[in-house]
Amino acid sequence: MSTSRPALGTTARDRLIAAAHQTVRAKGYAATSVDELCGAAGVTKGAFFHHFPSKEALGVAAANAWTARAEEHIFTLPEWTRLPDPLDRLLAHIDFRLAMIEGPVEDFTCFVGTMVQEAYLTNQPIRKACQASIGAYAERLAEDIQAAVEQHGAQIDALSLAYHVQAVLQGAFILAKAQNDPARARDSVAHLKRYVSMLFGKTDQP
Repeated sequence: MSTSRPALGTTARDRLIAAAHQTVRAKGYAATSVDELCGAAGVTKGAFFHHFPSKEALGVAAANAWTARAEEHIFTLPEWTRLPDPLDRLLAHIDFRLAMIEGPVEDFTCFVGTMVQEAYLTNQPIRKACQASIGAYAERLAEDIQAAVEQHGAQIDALSLAYHVQAVLQGAFILAKAQNDPARARDSVAHLKRYVSMLFGKTDQP
């Protein structure tokens, strides 16, 4: 999800969260300073500390906001989320994630995935916030997977497959960062769609 700097009409808190989403994905959590976040958001340092007692507190709030963005922009707004067949919705979900993998790496990689790679041992509040965000995504996706299982009779654990989708996406983002190129990431997500299709007995996927 691209999270460009919000319009000036939004609150300072919103602008700081958007700045965290963009800057941390580009530079990493540890390398991002409070001064940089203030500059990117167009707010004073005093405004920062009015809303957040620390960079860690902003990181936790930004992880929560990332979950809300996913609910809106991935699970609610797209037209394909209203397809009647849950398997069609699941495959369209993967197509949608594939289509997002383009442009600068920091525009499509995962904010919480980036943070947790750095902070999983050194910052437990950040790790737990990232865990909650990744888990919320998987649980939301598992709803469509379970509906597809029931409608199509597949023998699949819905939540386990949802986490596998997350694992492939996060791994694809790492490939894109390592190569500074989204091509391999797109290949991985295309393989994921073929795999999921085969699990449900669909063999007509390119």
